[in-house]
Amino acid sequence: MKTTVKKLSDTKVCLTITLGADELNAAEQVALTKMARDLKVPGFRKGKVPVSVAAKHVNPMALQEQVLDNALSKAVAEAFMNEKLQALERPSVEVKKFVPNQEVEFTAEATVVPPVKLGDYKKLKAKPQAVKVDAKDVDEIIERMQQNFVDKAEVKRAAQEGDEAIIDFVGKKDGVAFDGGSAKDFALKLGGGQFIPGFEEGVVGHKAGETFDLDLEFPKDYHAENLAGAKVMFSVTLHKVNELKLPELNDEFAAKCGPFTDVKELKADIKREITTQKEREAKEKLKDELVAELADSSKVALPELLIDDQLQSIEQDLMQNLSYRGLTMDSYLKTQGFKDKADWQKKEARPAAEKRVKAGLVLAELSKELGVEVSREELDRQISTFKQQYGKDAKLAARFDDPNVHRDIANRMITDKTIDKLVELNSK
Repeated sequence: MKTTVKKLSDTKVCLTITLGADELNAAEQVALTKMARDLKVPGFRKGKVPVSVAAKHVNPMALQEQVLDNALSKAVAEAFMNEKLQALERPSVEVKKFVPNQEVEFTAEATVVPPVKLGDYKKLKAKPQAVKVDAKDVDEIIERMQQNFVDKAEVKRAAQEGDEAIIDFVGKKDGVAFDGGSAKDFALKLGGGQFIPGFEEGVVGHKAGETFDLDLEFPKDYHAENLAGAKVMFSVTLHKVNELKLPELNDEFAAKCGPFTDVKELKADIKREITTQKEREAKEKLKDELVAELADSSKVALPELLIDDQLQSIEQDLMQNLSYRGLTMDSYLKTQGFKDKADWQKKEARPAAEKRVKAGLVLAELSKELGVEVSREELDRQISTFKQQYGKDAKLAARFDDPNVHRDIANRMITDKTIDKLVELNSK
């Protein structure tokens, strides 16, 4: 086999491959062996026809087609491997010359993983962020815990900020009730910012038994397009006003929150939890900063094929996120100031896709540079962990028996180990 490589661009190559009689004869033997399995020849059982006999009974045209297919498939794989080229797609093959049993010349064109010139990965500037937990951080958690044990007492006075108001309300736009704008016996904490501006303030000062109207305006950036900036009127009936009283912060309260004998123990435990969380966040932030810095200092051409894949992934993730929040792509584009979807792709999605692709290529090269690998034992342990996590969903757990999933998991593990090594190299 003779191979010549022509570089079409930084990310595309075209291989010209020539095979001689030896390669074609070997491909013919493979083709005959395969065709003989289904051949019916008098005197032989199906599947037991010798290759020498099969050669006299097969369709010559069908045989040459199979020979060519076998020869090209094997040669393409070997040629890319021999030239140390990693194709990112199935190569496009075009036969230029074919003389049965003598010679075949063809081209194989494909997008390949481009060469990467790594920046100095041992002297990056990003440093870990110092973790500090203030008394205010602890107090905020304690206040949220107190909310879980709040005492409610009905009062006859006018509603004040901080009270809970039990209300019925109907919202109307242009005199017509709109979807999601009505409820009965709704418990609303005044001052919590749960409703649009002006609603909670409008309830303050009213007493149980009163019915009143609130003329309000939805924010211009409201997620529902039909209500964004709209003037509406809410008819509200106030049924009950509850005064909310937080439990006293004492040893008795601490005991309700867990195995604590006093407030000091409770606060110490909360501080430890916050510290652990902040340290975890600081470590993840450092990883992101180091990867971004290394990517910026490295040089690599970005294959459009990979960018397109990431663009699709980014769009799918966004659509899913918007769906969970009850929003549409059009409303998102409008509130974020994009003219249309193409404008969003150009200004937001494509830059993000390019960063992802570059970081992925750089980390893949770094893993080779550092010799990072994942053993079969490590992979099996990770797969076992995943299976235990999804054990209740048999269909989902079964996915982890797929070799392709194994490969994806191994690649993710190699990436994680590479980033950990990057952190280690820049923490000395």
